[in-house]
Amino acid sequence: MANTISALKRVRITERRTLVNRMRKSRLRHQIRAMRRLLDHKDIEGATKIVPETYSIVDRAAKWGIIKKNTAARYKSRLALRLRKVSEAAAA
Repeated sequence: MANTISALKRVRITERRTLVNRMRKSRLRHQIRAMRRLLDHKDIEGATKIVPETYSIVDRAAKWGIIKKNTAARYKSRLALRLRKVSEAAAA
């Protein structure tokens, strides 16, 4: 257990930041899950509508350090690829 005042303060700050980071990561995962669910159901209009919001959340999560920059790029790339495949399949 921390003894000094500054160490006790760091413990309090860490607890608050952990809660915020957990909330942000949960929001990120829910948004990606919603996007994947729409793609699985081949709902192109719905998926196209939430692409900007999903990308925004992914980019902000990378900025905040919730996920790494390359992980964010990978998520966005794979979602875009799946959206393109579903769109092409529906058009054909």
